Amino acid sequence: MTKTERDYADSYCKQLAGTHYENFIVASWGPDRQIRLDLARVYAYCRATDDFGDESGADGTARLLRWRDEVERMLEGTAPIHPVLVALRDTIERRRLPAKPFLDLIAANLQDQTVSRYENWADLQAYCMLSAAPVGRMVLGVFGLTGVSAEQLSDDVCVGLQLANFAQDVSVDARKRRTYLLQSEIRGTGVVGATKAHCVRARALLASGYHLESMAPAPLRFQLALYRLGGLAIVAAIERAGYRTETFRPTVSTAAKAMTLVSAGLRLLRGNSHVGSAETA
Repeated sequence: MTKTERDYADSYCKQLAGTHYENFIVASWGPDRQIRLDLARVYAYCRATDDFGDESGADGTARLLRWRDEVERMLEGTAPIHPVLVALRDTIERRRLPAKPFLDLIAANLQDQTVSRYENWADLQAYCMLSAAPVGRMVLGVFGLTGVSAEQLSDDVCVGLQLANFAQDVSVDARKRRTYLLQSEIRGTGVVGATKAHCVRARALLASGYHLESMAPAPLRFQLALYRLGGLAIVAAIERAGYRTETFRPTVSTAAKAMTLVSAGLRLLRGNSHVGSAETA
């Protein structure tokens, strides 16, 4: 592989990832240059995988299966063709990232091709462990934070953030003939009640971020605080909208985003000395 090929692939990843992946805010001025590059590659992979699933229409399954084949070959040592994988291969090898999170994310998108609703929390939680948790584990790997406890806390934060996204995107998902609200809760309390239930779950799960941040080195601590506070900001916006996201999609204001950055910075400066304290976005 030539330097020119890698540079081109990295430029493609940066463009695809932008400054964020969904609601995962990237602190572009925080971690060192290599970590920023590795994060851009990881987020570009996540974005590309989701796009194959969401933007391919009837061809979604076929494209995802071809994508999985190329990813598996790359993980086994074959030189990839897609620019995201050309760049990502270096990160995976250098950081010694496990294959499972990358393949789980594809599995989640394949599931989206055939499953459009979930009856109960156990079923949705299993899906979230394929669709959200892998992203957090990739990020932990980039920063070199390993261990069962850290991974479990990260899973909580990522699933909590995804639940906040689900509650925020009820109207968006409905246009795709899909819902991630629980059918049992819709029958019991209606769409508004089911949306509120997701927000309650999200807050509880995002609270694990306090303990995860206390385990992390400073650059990752700031990044993790952004994830947690970003999720709480989404939940707060939904609450202000009365949980009626079936009619419109509430957004986080510029002021709230700025406060998220400030709060994350303060969390970094005080080194999580108040782990477990109540905090809202």
